[in-house]
Amino acid sequence: MIVVGLTGGIGSGKSTVSSGLVDRGAVVIDADAVTRELQEPGEPVFDAMVARFGPGIVGGDGHLDRAAVARMVFGDDEALRDLNAIVHPSVRERIQARLAELTSPSDRVVVLDIPLLAEGREKDHRRRYPIDAVVVVDTPVEVAVARLIRHRGFTDADARARIARQASRVDRVAIADVVVDNSGSVEELDRQLDRVWRWIGRLRRDADRG
Repeated sequence: MIVVGLTGGIGSGKSTVSSGLVDRGAVVIDADAVTRELQEPGEPVFDAMVARFGPGIVGGDGHLDRAAVARMVFGDDEALRDLNAIVHPSVRERIQARLAELTSPSDRVVVLDIPLLAEGREKDHRRRYPIDAVVVVDTPVEVAVARLIRHRGFTDADARARIARQASRVDRVAIADVVVDNSGSVEELDRQLDRVWRWIGRLRRDADRG
């Protein structure tokens, strides 16, 4: 089994790249989706978050109000550290359990879609997860800002603030084995994904010869 870490900043189009790899035969474990599962009512992570941040983070439907959480932790380093300490260990544990379930067939390609792979302590990604290689989706800031405004309703200021709070493009590229430039057309991205998939195939063959 080949495990590929996939990361990219907000507005980079990482989800599009992830979908393209699924179309080519990969299985994706999405860290954001795992996080949402763990933050469902009744889950220990949900209960710990409410205990730390108060009932104001729970919406009228009894589910987590993600926007309220974002408002609480954005710009507050202590609150963000507390949130990460609650959420990240459980996310890693759940991802590792999912990986353990995917050992067959042995030639499977698993993509770990992890937005924070280049952030802080997560830089030690090869120790935390059994990753064979890292693909980074790279997009210029102005392109990412335009996408966030157009597709997600951000203001220009909000988009730039969110981008500034993440790892820099330089930091992400520094952990990359392959960089996907997602600043161009859909056709250009598709050609790059073909090349990435061929490269993953070579990794798989090398591992088999191992």
